[in-house]
Amino acid sequence: MRGDRLISILLLLQSQERITAKELAEKLEVSERTIYRDMEALSGIGIPVFADRGKKGGWSLLEGFQTDLTGLKESEIHALLVSPSAQLLDDLDLGRTSDDARNKLIASLPLQYRENAKEVWNRIHIDTNTWRKQKEKIVSFEILKNAIWKENKLKIEYTRADGKTDERIVEPLGLVAKGDRWYFIASKENGEIRNYRASRIQYAMPIKETFEIPKNFNLAHYWNSSTQAFLENLPIYEVHAEVAESILPRLTFTGYFVRINEIGTRTNDEWIPVKLSFDTEDEAKRYVLGFADKIKVIKPIELQNKILKMAESTVEFYKRTLQ
Repeated sequence: MRGDRLISILLLLQSQERITAKELAEKLEVSERTIYRDMEALSGIGIPVFADRGKKGGWSLLEGFQTDLTGLKESEIHALLVSPSAQLLDDLDLGRTSDDARNKLIASLPLQYRENAKEVWNRIHIDTNTWRKQKEKIVSFEILKNAIWKENKLKIEYTRADGKTDERIVEPLGLVAKGDRWYFIASKENGEIRNYRASRIQYAMPIKETFEIPKNFNLAHYWNSSTQAFLENLPIYEVHAEVAESILPRLTFTGYFVRINEIGTRTNDEWIPVKLSFDTEDEAKRYVLGFADKIKVIKPIELQNKILKMAESTVEFYKRTLQ
């Protein structure tokens, strides 16, 4: 256990310019006292680790020091070789590079691991495409990618969810793939960080001004907290209904944002009580109407009346159309 931890510390020190004992302790789930003992152990075997005191201090390696770490565990080799999303890699122009890198990794492995490692490629495949594949067009994706690496400010034209379009100057911080969709993370001039659906960026133009990404910004941490905040603030429209048993397996395969909160016991007249929640009343109306006579709303009562009016309007429309 300690040997694995020392290797982990060395890898972290090699990948970061400086890191504090507190940060190491949190990442490795040990106490700071343990980290200090580990640093003494690394120093004792000739690894040039140094501690800088002060507010911006921390542990670092002697400049220019590198070590080749062999002895990867088999599970660690598997983790490196699990196939990532081919679609997302292609979006980033890294598909061929990823294949080449994995081939090189396999070639560098000891013989006893090589064949087994190749099988990881054949037994686990990750596909982030939806069943009805409809790739979103991102007109400025190359510009967004380049701006992230060059830390170049951008002027973008963005279409909001309400359909309105505006221009703004942003500082690119990263790209996040959610399923098969890309989101562009950037801060506005006032420092506020926002998420932009990349397909809604109508154009992006670099301006002759660079910026520095905040040293304490972590894209994964930001995205996780942003996602959690989004979910907590989603509106909820709850519906109590009864459904025919034949549609029960299909309730969540409709393309609507529906959540099944509760499924009750079948009643004497063969209906099954369910509690459903939607983001909006409009989504609930269209969802229920789509199942015709296989689902009936118990409450809210006003939803019953609105669905009835929608159904009557549909019938009248087709009567006129077919005359």
